[in-house]
Amino acid sequence: MISKEVGSFSTANPLSAKGKRTQATGPGCRPERARPRARCPRAAGAGRVPPSAHLRRPQSWVGTARSGRTMGTTAGQQLRALFYVVPPGESSFRTLDEVPDYVEKSIPFFIAFIVLEFAVSWVQQRKLPGRINDGISSLSLGILSRLPDVLFRSVDLVSYVYVWNNYKLFELPWDSHWTWYLTFLGVDFAYYWFHRVSHEVNILWAAHQVHHSSEDYNLFTALRQSCLQRYTSWMFNLPMALFIPPSVFAVHLQFNLLYQFWIHTEVITNIGPLEWILNTPSHHRVHHGRNPYCIDKNYGGTLIIWDRIFGAFEAEDAKVVYGLTHPVNSFEPILLQLRPLAHIWNTFWATPGFCNKLSVIFKGPGWGPGKPRLGLPEEIPAVTGNEVPFNPSVPAYLNCYAVVHFAVIMELYIDLLATVTTLSQQTILLRIGIIILSLTSFGFLMESRPKAGILEIIRCAVFLGAYKIGYLRNQLSLLDYAYEVLFSLCIAFWGIQTMRRITSSKDKHL
Repeated sequence: MISKEVGSFSTANPLSAKGKRTQATGPGCRPERARPRARCPRAAGAGRVPPSAHLRRPQSWVGTARSGRTMGTTAGQQLRALFYVVPPGESSFRTLDEVPDYVEKSIPFFIAFIVLEFAVSWVQQRKLPGRINDGISSLSLGILSRLPDVLFRSVDLVSYVYVWNNYKLFELPWDSHWTWYLTFLGVDFAYYWFHRVSHEVNILWAAHQVHHSSEDYNLFTALRQSCLQRYTSWMFNLPMALFIPPSVFAVHLQFNLLYQFWIHTEVITNIGPLEWILNTPSHHRVHHGRNPYCIDKNYGGTLIIWDRIFGAFEAEDAKVVYGLTHPVNSFEPILLQLRPLAHIWNTFWATPGFCNKLSVIFKGPGWGPGKPRLGLPEEIPAVTGNEVPFNPSVPAYLNCYAVVHFAVIMELYIDLLATVTTLSQQTILLRIGIIILSLTSFGFLMESRPKAGILEIIRCAVFLGAYKIGYLRNQLSLLDYAYEVLFSLCIAFWGIQTMRRITSSKDKHL
């Protein structure tokens, strides 16, 4: 569930197979069509790849090595993919159909590293690296950012393949080590400029700022992503489509994103001489800081050399305070996604002059009439070191409640990815709606909003109704009864809580 700064990725239509193809049953399912057996690709160098091969649906996420021998990615390869140390001989593929979905297969490693980070932080400092409310918010934003992949093709790859099929100047060999390393540099260079422009152009910052809105810095933050960012990042990769095969580009697009997962941590301080070349946790902590010395620094994805070359590098110095210069103070995912756009809209109409209105959109987020393009550095709020993160007080049982119900929604989300090819469009949209409703309700609960109880009653009732009808049937039959009991009790609990609140409110007015 990660995207562009550790973002989401799919090498083909997400409505194609993802995971196991079990025959689902129930009113929301459709019978699975018989599929022709995939042909084995020709040996390396056996001829030109037909253009249609770059857009076919894959029969599975099993890659084909350079020799043409079908092979699955091993656990060791998946682990090494997180650190960009899978060599060309193990990660060169002839067509997009053969490229593994490294990102989706890395989900177990994401979980394992998050658990490891918590354990190491507790041993080192006797404290946890994050908070439940912020962690749920980050994961909610990660899930929300990937939901479009369930319905649509990857914009990055569709646009890339279109340019490749229609406008390529020449074709580099897909199985050449030189092509592999050139693409490594090209993807990282394109990411550097996309990332930098996303901080320096207000309308692009409105999408990217979601990733910076957390006031914690941990591996949960890596998964905190924008729904909108993917619709602007694709254009920076198009020059490579003039000569680099899509299958090579797809591999490096994933590796570049995966690398950025592990650098979102405070438990790793310094990695020695590699700090000169690679983007590291230390460098990326600066990037996420709201200290004046951290603003608009260290944009690199995998390599930090671009920042050193183009004058945007800053070493970690004073203690970094994380988050936005003007914190959003919310855990509600839809608000976090859309409020910056609402701010631009209001500022656009409040600013006089047509040229100034355009500047609101295309200049920096700190710009105003009479100011430089990126705003005035002295207007950046000072950091005292005593900043307190947004952390509304909620009962301990509510934190436990949120964790349990978030786990249920996570299971629903994973099942949606695994069985999407067997589901009707109506069922897919219903499940997406329930996921969005649930993530929104969790945000309300974590903020102790007055309407949270009513929204939770609606959410539990919708979930239970869809489950009883069969639209959310679980693979484990043992959970069916447990879910029905759980959600029935939750409806009753929140009904009682809401009635108490209403009664209390009436008593105060008497």
